[in-house]
Amino acid sequence: MDKILLRKSTSPLDVKIALASSKSESNRALIINALARDSSENLLNLSTARDTQTMIRLLQSTDQTADVIDAGTTMRFLTAYFTATNQNKIMTGTPRMCERPIGILVDALRTLGADIEYIAKDGFPPLHIKGFSEQKTSEVTIRGDVSSQYISALLMIAPILPQGLTIHLTGDLGSIPYIKMTLEQMRSFGVSYAANWVEKTIKISPSAYQSTVYKIESDWSGASYWYSIVALSAFESTQVELLGLKENSLQGDSDIVKIMNHLGVKSIFTDEGVLLSKIPAETTLNWDFTNCPDLAQTVAVTCAAKGIEATFTGIESLKIKETDRVLALQNELKKFGGDLIEVEKNIKYKVIPNQSVTSNQSPVTIATYDDHRMAMAFAPLAMLMDVTIEEPNVVVKSYPSFWEDIKKVLTVEY
Repeated sequence: MDKILLRKSTSPLDVKIALASSKSESNRALIINALARDSSENLLNLSTARDTQTMIRLLQSTDQTADVIDAGTTMRFLTAYFTATNQNKIMTGTPRMCERPIGILVDALRTLGADIEYIAKDGFPPLHIKGFSEQKTSEVTIRGDVSSQYISALLMIAPILPQGLTIHLTGDLGSIPYIKMTLEQMRSFGVSYAANWVEKTIKISPSAYQSTVYKIESDWSGASYWYSIVALSAFESTQVELLGLKENSLQGDSDIVKIMNHLGVKSIFTDEGVLLSKIPAETTLNWDFTNCPDLAQTVAVTCAAKGIEATFTGIESLKIKETDRVLALQNELKKFGGDLIEVEKNIKYKVIPNQSVTSNQSPVTIATYDDHRMAMAFAPLAMLMDVTIEEPNVVVKSYPSFWEDIKKVLTVEY
């Protein structure tokens, strides 16, 4: 599909949505399960997202070349996994994937004893993992303000290293919930850890992962788009129940509950998940997205469309995602009268809202920049206006059933 048209909502919503399962949990569980030498049949409710299916394919493949396509998590986790299991692999991906840095992880693995070479540009894929014959040290130091996926990749291989591993984090700590998610999933498979968040150290002794049956939770990142749909609905009686979510989730993106409480959505946890309903919204929002950067696009669109002035921090990592998400947001928000302004370089941003979105708002066409979250973050605008989404198939990366679910609440034309 080149594009789809979402017709403006004309009635209140009252639906239940069986959300896609968490890609973040699935990808971690697959690596841990492989290190435990278990069958993936032990993992229940695995994500159908392309990133996760790519992980499954590459874990099962005997080919020397591992092409992760555009899956950053898969690239980072498998780089550590193939190194720790002493496999000879060439890691590569799409042209954009080969522009995304991996040097910090490779440096840490080399410190531990890995033989890894860059094939093209230092610090970036493609790279050649040649082996891991002897552990040279049990300690590594890594920046805490870079992608938490580097840290998670190292943590998951730590138990099978002969000397275990102590990680020292420097600077500010970002995306701590994702690191804690990794550690708690490791604990579910029988591995203990000692984390001191004040001293910024995590220690894992040599041990063996234990066979276990593990069920993946539904995806809180996917839930965020439904929160936006409720927030932007023009009908006060609208409610949506999202199935398979836990109140005490391991996922950092569960912060959407707190964020959307400011933007006009109340959350009530049920036996099946969480029930969303409308409440009055506040007029401003100040939020640090350091621990949940994947929510920033959804929240920016919601604020801009609801006339809510917002200040964002902690979104600098968006510039090196599937696309430069900051630039993409700036381009697309302007199409319906909003904007995203950089107030302090790489530190603080302001969402400039459209103060006059009405039922007569002109239709908009949204470019997606080969980024799944751009497509899904802007789709809720259809609660207020007709919206055309270009290249809608990008959603297969994390939420393949998104458009089928959207059909339950909106008219979709191809």
